[in-house]
Amino acid sequence: MSIVVTGATGHLGRHVVEQLLEKVPADQITAVVRDKEKAADFAARGVKLAVADYNTPETFDGLFAAGDRVLLISGNEFDKGRVGQHQVVLDAAKAAGVALFAYTSAPGSLTAALADDHRGTEQAIVESGVPYALLRNGWYNENYTENLAPVLEYGAVTQAAGEGKVASAARADYAAAAVAVLAGDGHENKTYELSGDTAWSFAEYAAAVAEYSGKEIAYNAVPVEVYTGILTGAGLPGPLAAILAGVDVSIENGELAGTPGDLSRLTGRPTTPITESITAALKG
Repeated sequence: MSIVVTGATGHLGRHVVEQLLEKVPADQITAVVRDKEKAADFAARGVKLAVADYNTPETFDGLFAAGDRVLLISGNEFDKGRVGQHQVVLDAAKAAGVALFAYTSAPGSLTAALADDHRGTEQAIVESGVPYALLRNGWYNENYTENLAPVLEYGAVTQAAGEGKVASAARADYAAAAVAVLAGDGHENKTYELSGDTAWSFAEYAAAVAEYSGKEIAYNAVPVEVYTGILTGAGLPGPLAAILAGVDVSIENGELAGTPGDLSRLTGRPTTPITESITAALKG
């Protein structure tokens, strides 16, 4: 039996593998990667490597074994049909007879277009008959704190979310929840709504950045059309800019503000406050 993590060298995947190494022997972990060199550090610690690509179905042939526990980390290639990519992994897992198929999805409350691929994938997983765990990850602190440079340069947090709030948590928190499910028992056919313990507004976020940076930072709330234009002006493709701006509309509507507590219950600890991620980013 292996615990198999796809996208293992990505931002979330690395956290998952690192935390799994604290829970289970390295030879029970398989990291699925597209580039072995990027996972050389894992291999040096005894983690098994498998090279596969969501866009090349045959690379998943024989990758899984009966009894494996699999974490499918959702793809980030919005233009390549993510449901089809995910189906490739699901089909291989079903054929092998895996014991658990966990998937990093989106909050059930999210109506933005970003959630469409996740809903399609969830439906395919449930209909497959494979024992599953749906990890409906909320927003990451790092979605904002990793992009502080323009905020500090222009003295403004610019979003199209109005007074809406975000119950975010750190990537490491969501990874810890995935590890709890993969290394634990009793999670078959369960759905977890994962979010931070506390919701914050962008005005509060701007104030926190100002406090910890010592700079004057304002919150600049703009219409969604303006925000979409800002994103395309920054180099994002139009369709992706529209998807991301659509999330801000959902935030304004309160769709990412829920705090059901599933994340802290799974991990056994409080989630990382946005202020902690801000201070870490400013030090980094």
